[in-house]
Amino acid sequence: MPRTRGPLRLTFLAVTLGALLAVTACGQGGGSGDGGKTIRIAYQAFPSGDLIVKEEGWLEKALPGYDIKWTKFDSGASINTAFVAGSVDLAAIGSSPVARGLSAPLNIPYEVTWVLDVAGDNEALVARNGSKISSVKDLEGKKVATPFSSTSHYSLLAALDQAGVDASKVQLLDLEPQDILAAWTRGDIDATYVWLPTLEELKKTGEVIVSSRELAADGKPTLDLGVAATRFLKAHPDVLPAWRKAQAQALDLIHDDPDAASAAVGKQLGISPAEAGSQLKQGIFLKPAEQADAKWLGTPGRAGGLVDNLHSAAQFLVDQKQIDSAPDIEALHKAIHAEGLSDAVSP
Repeated sequence: MPRTRGPLRLTFLAVTLGALLAVTACGQGGGSGDGGKTIRIAYQAFPSGDLIVKEEGWLEKALPGYDIKWTKFDSGASINTAFVAGSVDLAAIGSSPVARGLSAPLNIPYEVTWVLDVAGDNEALVARNGSKISSVKDLEGKKVATPFSSTSHYSLLAALDQAGVDASKVQLLDLEPQDILAAWTRGDIDATYVWLPTLEELKKTGEVIVSSRELAADGKPTLDLGVAATRFLKAHPDVLPAWRKAQAQALDLIHDDPDAASAAVGKQLGISPAEAGSQLKQGIFLKPAEQADAKWLGTPGRAGGLVDNLHSAAQFLVDQKQIDSAPDIEALHKAIHAEGLSDAVSP
């Protein structure tokens, strides 16, 4: 069920605190906030330019003086936990978790530095064959899984709200993608809102009801973003330009040489280049120069439309009683790091 205030909320906060202490313990000794030459990167296994950068080792080549550590995370919620614990410097994370992270009570001191992709058909609500679900309205009384605090969770709530379905009348289950696949296989859930590559596997025995591309068209877009801890940006000003150049190179590869991009992503996901290529086509990838467009990150002193996107997402989470309050526009402006962006994305 959605998280609420009261005893359940207190229990959740206690569990989260325990997780933070555990992550902090694991992260001690390798921090970069003290001037060390280590870069701790949180990545997620979804088709993106970030996987290309990792596979090709472009960041390692650009920054040979750093020890670069890539750690896989299953959701944005766990990445936020790692940021709070101070055990991550850079990350690939969804816009909904970022909106949550910038809001109270987390108030994570990180900044948005890049748009990895705009969610399209790569995230969707899919119903298991035989579940008798053919529309969002049919979810009432059904067991529906999604990773809580993720872009998929946000999109599921948006779809329910749009269809006039009370979320409290849906049996919402908080499961990570790999656990969703297992529950689906056992027949424990009726539907799920999740992303690739898990989504691709589920579509073999299920039907897509609505995708994030459709929700974006109706005013509820979600994105995958690059974020960096503010303290890390200040301590290592040489890292972000190199990281952005590598990400821009990856976007160029996706647009200009899809076969090479598919091969790299396929290696990271353990699937064939053909499968990876099909999954890449389901996302929406900007051209590097578009990063600085007024619709997205914008320019120094003139943050782009991403500010409104994050504010809208945070306000929706407030309305859904997922967070207490949304950050003000000024705080979100400060969280968009457009400095140096034009240099990184210029041909």
